[in-house]
Amino acid sequence: MRLRSTLIVALAALSVTGTAFAQAPAAAATERPVVIEGVVPDQATKARLLKNLREVYGADRVVDRIQVESIATPPNWGEYVAGMITPGLKRVSPGKLEVNGQSVRVTGEVGNEALRQQVASDLSLASNTSYTVTNALKVGSQQKLLDQTLANRIIEFQSGSAKLTPLGMSILDEMVAKMALMGDASFVIIGHTDNVGQRESNLALSHARAQAVKAYMVQKGIAGNHLDVLGKGPDEPVADNTTNDGRARNRRIEFKIQ
Repeated sequence: MRLRSTLIVALAALSVTGTAFAQAPAAAATERPVVIEGVVPDQATKARLLKNLREVYGADRVVDRIQVESIATPPNWGEYVAGMITPGLKRVSPGKLEVNGQSVRVTGEVGNEALRQQVASDLSLASNTSYTVTNALKVGSQQKLLDQTLANRIIEFQSGSAKLTPLGMSILDEMVAKMALMGDASFVIIGHTDNVGQRESNLALSHARAQAVKAYMVQKGIAGNHLDVLGKGPDEPVADNTTNDGRARNRRIEFKIQ
């Protein structure tokens, strides 16, 4: 009899077909399957794991390669492992979750250091203190790609409003093409203003502009549930507000992977 149960979940990544990377539209992106394989002790455990995985990624994407054998497992093993399969795993792309008895190892890429720590913390909380979680995640290049695409350009709006200019929309088209290559990644759109006028009005304007950017990106094919918005008004300047050039640089939109 085997002494412990093993499970491997190959976390989804993005497969791009057709046009070149720099010009691929949203329609050219296809989602890879999520493969789960290994040995579990009974059909009930298998069903629970598949249910959670299908709820997170969608039934059509899950490939079942689980084997059921009569094996000994730690107490409540199936319950703990099923609890590790949460929407937070979608932040890892590509990657792998390996559970071998009470040893858990997660590998792959995430957008930033905060996410790297958060994914591992979530896995630890889903089990208990007798499980060992190894965090082998790496901060990937997706945030760098977003930053390089925006390239310090300003997404323009009509003066004092949340209506995008044609130039602003053309930059967003480039951002949409890159986001479409990032699989299940989620983003936060952050609006900023200069310090001219009342802070409360600037906060409202920055939020409205972030909302306008989200609406445009959803129209272009990015899933709305992958986009959050935040308005920070004049609170985080990157340049001197006493000059015209500085104020123009402070009136900006940022994109962060979350």
